[in-house]
Amino acid sequence: MKRCISSSRRITVAFFATTVIAISGSVAAQTVDQVLQADQRRLNLAQQSQERINTIVEGTRSLEDQYRAINKEIDGLKVYNRLMRAQVEGQGAVLEDISLSMDQVDVINRQIFPLMERMIDGLEQSVSLDIPFLMEERTTRVDELKAIMERSDVSVAEKFRKVMEAYQIENDYGTTIEDYEQSLTIDGATRAFNMLRIGRIGLYFQSDDTKITGRWDNDARDWVIDNSARNEVRKGLRVARQLIAPELIIVPVPAPEA
Repeated sequence: MKRCISSSRRITVAFFATTVIAISGSVAAQTVDQVLQADQRRLNLAQQSQERINTIVEGTRSLEDQYRAINKEIDGLKVYNRLMRAQVEGQGAVLEDISLSMDQVDVINRQIFPLMERMIDGLEQSVSLDIPFLMEERTTRVDELKAIMERSDVSVAEKFRKVMEAYQIENDYGTTIEDYEQSLTIDGATRAFNMLRIGRIGLYFQSDDTKITGRWDNDARDWVIDNSARNEVRKGLRVARQLIAPELIIVPVPAPEA
């Protein structure tokens, strides 16, 4: 009987111990799960916090980059404004000069027109008193200058340029040699002659057959026959036509006036 009671007690103790162990295991399992869940929540919170931090950092970097870009643009605008200010000041000085020049235009026009008229008159007188070479061309040039002076569609600068151009052409005649053909009336007979101009000091003529040679006498204002210079005038014509190299030509020339 005692043995049965003892066995029952051992079974009861063993069951109790098993129950305690089971309860302890269940509690331990629940504790571990809770710890793991808490760790997961902490990780999620940390991850969310890190993402917010990253977002804030990126936003801060973007604002910093914008700030630097704006500062760089401001520096560029400062340099540009400084250059524009200097340019505006320079343009202001130019405008003042233009304004002053415009104020003087009327005065200059009133002075330059009489000057050009006197220059044209002087040119016309010079052509009429000069040896008579290319007279049609030269008198036509003077007549064109007179016509231009009366035109309102030609600027003052262009009129002055034309006058100076005519003077330059006349000036060049004094340093060149030229041959051309012209009809002359000699001893009542008109025929074509080969003309030789040497600067402004001598104008000579010669027939194609070289039988008639002469020159212009500026004192008598007439053509005179002078066959003594036949060979020299023929040589001069060949030089003017570039058929031979330039060489010394001995021809009669008028004596210099006192």
